[in-house]
Amino acid sequence: MEIKIFDSKEEIGKYAAGIFADVINSNDEPILGLATGSSPIPTYDELIRLHNDGKLSFENVSTFNLDEYKGLDKTHDQSYYYFMNDKLFSHVNINVDNTNIPSGTGDIKAICDAYNKMLSENVIDVQLLGIGSNGHIGFNEPGTSFDSVTHSIELDESTRIDNSIYFKSLDDVPTEAVTMGLSNIMDAKKVVLIATGEGKSWAINELVNNPKSTNVPASVLQSHKDVIILLDKEAASKL
Repeated sequence: MEIKIFDSKEEIGKYAAGIFADVINSNDEPILGLATGSSPIPTYDELIRLHNDGKLSFENVSTFNLDEYKGLDKTHDQSYYYFMNDKLFSHVNINVDNTNIPSGTGDIKAICDAYNKMLSENVIDVQLLGIGSNGHIGFNEPGTSFDSVTHSIELDESTRIDNSIYFKSLDDVPTEAVTMGLSNIMDAKKVVLIATGEGKSWAINELVNNPKSTNVPASVLQSHKDVIILLDKEAASKL
């Protein structure tokens, strides 16, 4: 596990984008694992800049996103399908048929089974992660089994409160989500985890300095062979 500390979100974004650009440029058919939320936005901004500068093509890239809110369709402005198209896909030359985001509507069991099948057939070259203030990755909340695969999960109240800044009110935040499981995440060849702000400092300290426990789902990464954690000084303040 490698840890790097930066002065700003923009510096983190440039560094993380460099890792992803290297993967894209060194593979004929690169497979990226992507995340949503505020943490990856500077990374996506830098990837778009590299693309616009002619230094990066997404023509042969495939992507798999971590999760989606249950009950939000693709047109909802807080769905992760909407987020990914707004923050990345619509700005680069990616084939949308090669982008995969678990649906939060329909037959959820069938959706999870199909996503797991696709993930078993497509090994992710590099997986981008954020981390929740309670230590979740994806939407794998505390107590999630390290052996879990794509599944439906009830969101912790703390997660809903954290995410309510994106909604009109807490009542509008979905109570459930569909998420890759922890074992799916661990199957990635490389993991890049980004955390910024003092609110993530407890979770980062638990991940780095305390024994692996399902109470802190991100701690499963202690067993991964290639993890890099990118932090600002606030997120690193409890290390």
